[in-house]
Amino acid sequence: MLNLRIISPEKVIFHGEVESVLVPGTLGSFEILNNHAPIISTLEQGKVEYATKDGKKQLSIGGGFVEVKKNEVNLCVEC
Repeated sequence: MLNLRIISPEKVIFHGEVESVLVPGTLGSFEILNNHAPIISTLEQGKVEYATKDGKKQLSIGGGFVEVKKNEVNLCVEC
């Protein structure tokens, strides 16, 4: 499982365990799964999709950044 935190300048949008995260990277969308290699990337306008135990959820963003390290995924986004 991944520990996902999605924050905007105003508030914490989501914090919890997820199975996967799909983000709109600058060079195209990519999926983050358990034990993903460490990465920092910019995000473009689009949709972030993440799979929780309760099902898949989506969030529209205007851009931002993602950092992945040791199954911790941090997204700083503009909504």
